[in-house]
Amino acid sequence: MFPLPLPMQAALDAARAAADMGEVPVGAVVTQGTQIVAVSGNAPRRLCDPTAHAEMLAIREAARILGRDRLEDCDLWVTLEPCAMCAGAIAHARIARVYYGADDAKGGAVEHGPRFFTQPTCHHRPELFSGIGAAASAALLRGFFAARR
Repeated sequence: MFPLPLPMQAALDAARAAADMGEVPVGAVVTQGTQIVAVSGNAPRRLCDPTAHAEMLAIREAARILGRDRLEDCDLWVTLEPCAMCAGAIAHARIARVYYGADDAKGGAVEHGPRFFTQPTCHHRPELFSGIGAAASAALLRGFFAARR
């Protein structure tokens, strides 16, 4: 078994930190080349903001740090398949590639649900790579929800 790429390890660390704060354990990282630009975990409850998904926060932070709204030379690493809202933000930010871990058959919008990037109205389609860190990501989610049942 190969070690996970550093950005996915950082996303998993952010997901664990989110879980420690009572948030659904999802983490996201924006990279530019081999450099990590922004890292975030889910925070809708903590921030009282339903849009504070890990991907949204990481994209916002990367745009702020880089001083621009277009992140066409950046990649997004996320522990869970992005939802429709996050897929929209990915398209608007022009993220080059999306790497994600666990599939989300219920709320995902990349390979499930609306398959956002395949829609004719989608103006930007990033390259997609799924299953990276899927087992670790899914285990975090299962453990989080099992502890709350």
